[in-house]
Amino acid sequence: MANDRLVSPSAVETADVVVVGSGFGGSVTAYRLAEGGRSVVVLERGKPYPPGSFARAPADMSRNFWDPSAGMHGLFDIWSFRGLEGVVSSGLGGGSLIYTNVLLRKDERWFVHESPLPGGGYENWPLSRCDLDAHYDRVEDMLGATPYPYADTPKTVAMHEAAGRLGLPVWRPPLAVSFAPRPGAAPVPGAQIAEPSYGNLHGLPRSTCRMCGECDAGCNFGSKNTLDHTYLSAARHHGADIRTRCEVRGFAPRPGGGYEVRYVVHEPGREGRPTATGELPVHRIACRRLVLAAGTFGSTYLLLRNRAALRGISSALGTRFCGNGDLLGLLLHATGGDGSGPPGPRRLRSSTGTVITSAVRVGDELDEDGSSGRGFYVQDAGYPTFLDWLSETAQMPGSTRRALAFALHRLRARLGHDPQSNIGRQLSLLLGPAEFSDTSLPLLGMGRDVPDGRMSLRRGYLDIDWTVQTSLRYFERVRSVMRDLGEELGAEFRDNPLWWSHRVITVHPLGGAPMGRHPAEGVCDSFGEVFGLPGLYVLDGAALPGPVGANPSLTIAAFADRACDRILEQDPGAHSAAEVSAGMPADVPGKAPADLPPEAFVPPGMTVEEVPQPAPAGGERPTSLSFTEEMKGHAALDVDDPEQGRDLGRQRKQQLAFRITVTAHDVDRFVDDPAHPATVAGHADCDVLGGRLPVEHGWFNLFTRDDDPARRRMLYRLHLRAPGGSPLTLVGRKDIHDDPGADLWPDTTTLYVRLLAGHVQPDGDAGAAVLGAGVVTVRPADFVEQLTTFRATGPHPARALERFGRLFLGELWDVYGSRLRPPPEEPA
Repeated sequence: MANDRLVSPSAVETADVVVVGSGFGGSVTAYRLAEGGRSVVVLERGKPYPPGSFARAPADMSRNFWDPSAGMHGLFDIWSFRGLEGVVSSGLGGGSLIYTNVLLRKDERWFVHESPLPGGGYENWPLSRCDLDAHYDRVEDMLGATPYPYADTPKTVAMHEAAGRLGLPVWRPPLAVSFAPRPGAAPVPGAQIAEPSYGNLHGLPRSTCRMCGECDAGCNFGSKNTLDHTYLSAARHHGADIRTRCEVRGFAPRPGGGYEVRYVVHEPGREGRPTATGELPVHRIACRRLVLAAGTFGSTYLLLRNRAALRGISSALGTRFCGNGDLLGLLLHATGGDGSGPPGPRRLRSSTGTVITSAVRVGDELDEDGSSGRGFYVQDAGYPTFLDWLSETAQMPGSTRRALAFALHRLRARLGHDPQSNIGRQLSLLLGPAEFSDTSLPLLGMGRDVPDGRMSLRRGYLDIDWTVQTSLRYFERVRSVMRDLGEELGAEFRDNPLWWSHRVITVHPLGGAPMGRHPAEGVCDSFGEVFGLPGLYVLDGAALPGPVGANPSLTIAAFADRACDRILEQDPGAHSAAEVSAGMPADVPGKAPADLPPEAFVPPGMTVEEVPQPAPAGGERPTSLSFTEEMKGHAALDVDDPEQGRDLGRQRKQQLAFRITVTAHDVDRFVDDPAHPATVAGHADCDVLGGRLPVEHGWFNLFTRDDDPARRRMLYRLHLRAPGGSPLTLVGRKDIHDDPGADLWPDTTTLYVRLLAGHVQPDGDAGAAVLGAGVVTVRPADFVEQLTTFRATGPHPARALERFGRLFLGELWDVYGSRLRPPPEEPA
């Protein structure tokens, strides 16, 4: 919601392609297009994480979250919505920094077509497995896809045994992890990895996997083949300009083609220091092609926030959200031994190995093999060793009992009752058998949940309307299989605490800008290009029209790789900086206030000469009067009737509000002028316009007259600017007219609003493009507050308030007093 200050209206860089985000879609795109000779700029909001830089200490971990407004520039970005929590990352390499390395392809039969959804609509994939297979191959090769090579890891053995007894397919899936120092070599933990031909942008050595379970907390050894070590290093090798700590705030089409992107820089010196709204300078860069790859949350938020500038974008924007069926379960207290000795606690050692080593597949009704319901995968979900210590410490009765026993033993020794000085046995007893952590295993389920969620803005913030209800049968099936696996291991199945309130936590959010065959079905086509906005692409999880079912990272990367083939085919030649900027003239309506002509600051009904000027030395300055007004309501885009916009906006929960201060700089002139002109300052809050927008210039006219002597109007004109820099105008009117019934209150408190493209003066309304419309009203509580805001400043404040009051009440009497006046006497 930040509205930051512009660095310089003329300082606009140029590039052939700007890529927003450095996750699986963005990194693949940056590499492919840079390799193809394009000038590519990658804007990543997070910072780089070379080997050894991931937080481990409690003090570092407590700051390892993303919220620049609070001074936190950390790795984890946590979201909370109505029916789910979301965990994504912020850093160079995007989600690859914290994902579990699994590279599974989307099942061929799970590319559904016109699959009905509850509440209407359907899930439809406009591409197939055949369209992606060659690109799956290419990505797997780049990321070094390798199955987990160790068959004796306890949790791996347990998963295979349990799945085998249940008759479920199970295998060790390909992982983007280096287990060997070079391709084809034998796996060995901790060996130095050979440098690839394209180098490594961090310039630090990497070592092979040590099976420490820290994959999803960030690999400090560089064993994961994350995107910064692979695609981004290759992209930089081919000339891509990769910029970290650069957060995109807005974008808009340019009149001559292409796009202008606005972003801020989170300087390292600001880390740990809260950043106030408007504190960061805004940088601008123009490009022929703009690729949104900021993740499902980030890309959809940017599209929604800049919606007003994207004329004609599909109404499917914000739809088809899902969490890829993510569900976390827990197996506790496994028993039965490991099969080589007597029964007893079974060691699962969840912190040994990569986070995921095995995948169990459960069939889908689409498989046509007798399976029913929606298919899914269940995978072992290991964790770092330090969580073993936390879980053991949390076993309060046992740990407290052992601590008391140890203290009693040492007290007896100090009192001379126990001469034994070797205390190793007592320390071992103090630590305990650690059976809880040793016999526990988290399970991660994912699959084909129902993609019927809707993403929108609520008071400028991202909001998601999604619950587990329509996917409840799916989730119950996942829980049932997890319970069955637990029974085969003699373990107790436990839901994660979020499920108690029917909430889930997803690490694979998808949808929001779904692909489709046409604009009525999706936001972009099967190559990620947004319908009606050439050169704008969505190449990340936001473009997927439903769940992948398997871990989605490989499918996102393959989808982006396929899109890059199309881009390079359509535009085979590289472009110089001059060619990039050619045909993209400066956006004249986006001039900075200092560049606007003097008449732009003149209220309607006044000339430049009539604008009140400061009193000359020794003269009496005019008295000014101001008051603050707050109005709230609803609006919608792509309609031009205010009442229709109000009804549609209310249905979609799209709020429109503004809080403005109206100032008559010279009350005498204001009262005497028939147009009663004043100026306006303040801000508007509008979900469909991207949140809070300051009023750059604003005008107000009180009780203007037209051809109807019984009618008055209050006119509002606010010049705003969308986050991407596009100028907008809010024009509104209150109709003061004596209709049948008591209508004085609704007439004077109801404002009918239209939203126009550009900064429009009164004589240009008829020719301006209408972006949307709505209705806002003054609520009674806000009206009471408004009465307390009247202020008069100058030599005659009492007279100014009196003159304004007489004008206001007199005009109302002229309009509504006719009913109270006695009828004229008829002549005798």
